[in-house]
Amino acid sequence: MGMKGRLTLSAVVGVVVIGVVSANANTSGGGDGSDSGSGSSTKGPSASAEHRAAGAKGSGRTAAVETKKAAFDGDGDFQVGTDIKPGTYRTSGNTDGMCYWERAKDASGDTDSLLANDNVSGASYVTVEATDRIFKSSGCKDWEAVDTKAQGSPATKMAGDGGMFKVGVDIAPGTYRSTGNTDDMCYWERAKDAEHGLDSILANDNVTGTAVVTISAKDAYFKTTGCKTWKKTA
Repeated sequence: MGMKGRLTLSAVVGVVVIGVVSANANTSGGGDGSDSGSGSSTKGPSASAEHRAAGAKGSGRTAAVETKKAAFDGDGDFQVGTDIKPGTYRTSGNTDGMCYWERAKDASGDTDSLLANDNVSGASYVTVEATDRIFKSSGCKDWEAVDTKAQGSPATKMAGDGGMFKVGVDIAPGTYRSTGNTDDMCYWERAKDAEHGLDSILANDNVTGTAVVTISAKDAYFKTTGCKTWKKTA
């Protein structure tokens, strides 16, 4: 099964049709140079090293620093319950759009076995359910287990190509504005969880020009790819 050219399930509802997301091409269209932190890079330092909670530079807020051990590698097929435990995981530091992950209900490799998938730029959170059988990861930084009850020092500014941000931990709720998007490649998404199913999406849009979105305190995650920097206005 050719994974990397597959339609990502998380970006085809509402007013948005992203189409086929190829992990072989950069996904940062529309983001400026300082914001292209949301795609995957050639595998670099292990994610077991300490990292900052996701938030853009220059936010004026100091993000909490946590030291985490990698739960599992960014490349491989993992059996849920044997190789990895059910739970929520995070990968970060992916800078060239080559990080691909997939949740599957069996190991057949058939299209029908696919539960959710994504090509990642920047950071991504994924919740692996106990009913999942296989989790596939290719070209990603190492995955770390996430404490879903952890508190952070949320930023008020984020890279427009930064990937997935946890609301209340990485990014503060509020109204954000991104300007200068020129080619309809700016995509944002408000999500209620990290399962990446179609029913996970609360709202989404593809934007040309200025984008304005209100992130609710009840939202779980905010995803942004190919956009210019987001700044909190209210």
